[in-house]
Amino acid sequence: MDTTPLHSRFGKVVSGIDLRDVTSDHLFPEIRAMFEQHSALLFRDQDLDDPAHTRLAEFFGPLENRAAMSAGRDIPFEVPTVSNETANGVLAVDAMRMLDLQANMLWHTDSTFLPIPALVNILTAKVVPPTGGQTELASTRAAWADMPDHLRSGLRDAIIWHRLSHSRHKISTELGELPMMTRWPDRPWRAIWPNPVTGEDALYIASHSFAVEGMGLEEGQALIDAAITFCTGEAYVYSHDWEVGDVLIWDERAVLHRGRPWDYDMPRTLKSICCSATAADGLDHVRLLPAPVSWAATGRPYLRLTTLGNDGWLTC
Repeated sequence: MDTTPLHSRFGKVVSGIDLRDVTSDHLFPEIRAMFEQHSALLFRDQDLDDPAHTRLAEFFGPLENRAAMSAGRDIPFEVPTVSNETANGVLAVDAMRMLDLQANMLWHTDSTFLPIPALVNILTAKVVPPTGGQTELASTRAAWADMPDHLRSGLRDAIIWHRLSHSRHKISTELGELPMMTRWPDRPWRAIWPNPVTGEDALYIASHSFAVEGMGLEEGQALIDAAITFCTGEAYVYSHDWEVGDVLIWDERAVLHRGRPWDYDMPRTLKSICCSATAADGLDHVRLLPAPVSWAATGRPYLRLTTLGNDGWLTC
């Protein structure tokens, strides 16, 4: 494999390999080591169909299957499509699915609102518009290292609450109130995620972040907004112009991302697979509570924190 810098502060462009040739003991150990060290990897001129895309993702960890998580039962995994294409052309600009795509243009980290957050996103381009539609990445590891003390002091030991509908409400009240946006309980995570391999800290934050425990909602939101603004300054951002066949892989523990607008009369289709983080990925450093134990298993009830209300009180 040959590598060149993706950005001056993070990331590598990797050439000379076909991702379809990767196995658990051939090429993947080197890819995983670069992933831990550099947070983002770009592979060009790849030809990943859904089975090859899925096989590559499985080397990173458990596939994130939101349909199964939501239903509480096994549902066959399907590779998620991020697209404005339909069987009859492209989505209307005001369609709910299109508004959801526009919500992805907020700086975010995938899956911070899920019971198990994401470790990685593996995104590949299938159809790209002539202009626009970039995906931008921002290193919260590099930004945290440079962050001024007045921000670091409020975040270093913070617990941040995440809610999917919070980010969707920023685009549309109707979008934010859809059942698929409100089905996930509010989720608390520690604000700093140390990398278990390199030992480096990264700020774990997202557009889904709506409160800092121990602060009033307005004060906490102001801190969240200031931190995201700092992390997404020009010094920490890479903007990717897609070409069909590109595969972009990034560390959800240490990278914010967003999509960029394009001419919505033009189709744009990406395929995305996230893998869930595990204890080996440092999950226990950000998780506050152990996985719930069922009443049937213990004979005793347990409390599960579910909501941080507007008054700052927890509902259990």
